[in-house]
Amino acid sequence: MSSRTPVRRVVSLVPSLTEAVAATAPELLAGATDWCTHPPGLTAERIGGTKNPDTARIAALAPDLVIANEEENRPSDLAALRAAGLEVLVTEVRTLEQAFTELERVLVRGCGLARPGWLDAAEAAWADVRAGGPVRHAVVPVWRRPWMVLGRDTFAGDVLARLGVRHLYSAHPERYPRIPIQELTAGEADLVVLPDEPYSFTADDGPEAFPGLPAALVSGRHLTWYGPSLAEAPAVLTAALSAAR
Repeated sequence: MSSRTPVRRVVSLVPSLTEAVAATAPELLAGATDWCTHPPGLTAERIGGTKNPDTARIAALAPDLVIANEEENRPSDLAALRAAGLEVLVTEVRTLEQAFTELERVLVRGCGLARPGWLDAAEAAWADVRAGGPVRHAVVPVWRRPWMVLGRDTFAGDVLARLGVRHLYSAHPERYPRIPIQELTAGEADLVVLPDEPYSFTADDGPEAFPGLPAALVSGRHLTWYGPSLAEAPAVLTAALSAAR
């Protein structure tokens, strides 16, 4: 984005990035998805879901920049936005380092903002994280009916690894494979990690499928979002994992 074209209106197609912009320069946000739940009270116009945004409505908002993610948004929707003459910045976030790099790219280079203090705080929060104790081996479902779990090359998998949790399907050819529950419960896991999004696992919906395994019920926002929540994530996730011992 050229410095001669100031960014004054942004549409975000990614909940994490919506929160990141809102925490830095809320006046820029012209539009956000229906799934953008943070910060509470967000007043940006809603433009549909991450997988089915209303591209015509987005174009009508005349944003200077649309921010998206290669995993969360469909190439066809991004192509339609570009065809409408909009600038689309697409992020890739599969590791914690990528999260920090891409957040700076979106906020500083994309939106033309000063690097926010919360991003420094998030990097500092993770800088000294060292997994304590023996490595735990986990199954990490992200959906039920059918069961889907973390596979290779995921941001959430990298976050868990830094906290001493290796998930059993980290070498699977797919990033979010469908695995029969019989296989999930027959493996070598000593823990099941159950986030509350995208599927909303709860104490009454999830742990019962893994009899004999400690279940860590974790905040999906702290496990899978890359934004201001990263500053709290090490403490929040460590507490949830410890409670499952």
